[in-house]
Amino acid sequence: MAKIRIKQGPNEIEIDSRDFYVDNDSAAEVIESLKQLLNERSQPDVMGSLEDAEFHEPEFSSPSTIAVDDIKHKLRILAKDSFFDQPKTVGETVAQMSEYGWTASPFDVSVALTKMAFSKEFLKNTVDDRNQYVSKEALLTN
Repeated sequence: MAKIRIKQGPNEIEIDSRDFYVDNDSAAEVIESLKQLLNERSQPDVMGSLEDAEFHEPEFSSPSTIAVDDIKHKLRILAKDSFFDQPKTVGETVAQMSEYGWTASPFDVSVALTKMAFSKEFLKNTVDDRNQYVSKEALLTN
């Protein structure tokens, strides 16, 4: 996962590439576009103008509650970021979601993981009476 941080005067933007791909060839273009955006905008909320931008600084803010319908999407982001490359419990998953700035009830996360295991997106295993979930893709590549 790449992180891009640009500071221009009092404005600063940091972007994680968990929702998009940045390689060495496109990084310079992305950075230049962000610098240009910082220069063009005089408002303090530059990021507010970006579509689908999410903000979370765990040391300064509480995670935001996500809708039940969005849990699967967030779990797919965690899987894409290799979180489910090793088996994870519901509790570990809820804690990781909090690190990303999202909060959901353990029950809702458990239901979503179970449905995704039923549809073969994840594999479910029980160890010591605790359900664990692992990315099917991670097992296929190992």
